[in-house]
Amino acid sequence: MLSYRHSFHAGNPADVVKHLVLAQVLSYQTLKDKPLDYIDTHSGAGFFELASADAQKTQEYLNGIAKLYQHRSEHQELNDYIDLIKSFNDTEQLAFYPGSPKIAEHFLRRQDKGWFFELHPRDLALLQENMSGKRSIRVRGEDGFTGLVGLLPPASRRACVLIDPPYEIKDDYDTVVKTLTKAYQRFATGTYMIWYPVVDRERIERMEEGLIASGMRNIQLFELATEADTDVHGMTASGMIVINPPWKLKQTMDKVLPELVNLLSDSSGFYRSEQLVAE
Repeated sequence: MLSYRHSFHAGNPADVVKHLVLAQVLSYQTLKDKPLDYIDTHSGAGFFELASADAQKTQEYLNGIAKLYQHRSEHQELNDYIDLIKSFNDTEQLAFYPGSPKIAEHFLRRQDKGWFFELHPRDLALLQENMSGKRSIRVRGEDGFTGLVGLLPPASRRACVLIDPPYEIKDDYDTVVKTLTKAYQRFATGTYMIWYPVVDRERIERMEEGLIASGMRNIQLFELATEADTDVHGMTASGMIVINPPWKLKQTMDKVLPELVNLLSDSSGFYRSEQLVAE
């Protein structure tokens, strides 16, 4: 249950689409002066050295952030993401990649709170080290699904949530839908982001159907496939499902996803940018 470690996968194409969406959402959410609660249910270590043994074993970042690092886009939103990653590196050379906790920390202000959950003992220790020094940030060695529901509704009345399990347990797909439904019932105006991997397309279709049937409104989906769906091997695509997204998010992803397909995918790659449920 606790074998997954994101250090093997940091900076891969799945991270690119996940963190691009996360940065867009947090950039919008922090435009208002009002306090914001950010909740990260499966945080991982939070920060990764790409020269580490774990990252070098798979070198997945070479097919993701490494292809973008020196790229300049005609779309400012993609440039903003690349510049964000560069801000964690001391030189023009790509050496480090921030996980979602460090990306969130970049946007969170003094009046905001950050809640970060992680169960893996080693990653929890690293997360505590990487997120130390700010009184507004809480790191908890607890189950993130349960922790999320317990924090809602937030005192700030504004919340941004990332649900990002490793899906090692096949029940995680159903647990995501059940947990999000509970969270939405407690706090319907929050912005919720679900990351998902496409290993078995039927599981993703079932998750989409569950969310559509839940009664939640304003659901959008953004997916980047680096190759066509297959039953032969591993993850071929990944995406983000966003409930109550910023009003310009789909417009941004409609522009940027075709460029990411050209940069990160093979000839069979594709993207999805869909309004699953209307406002």
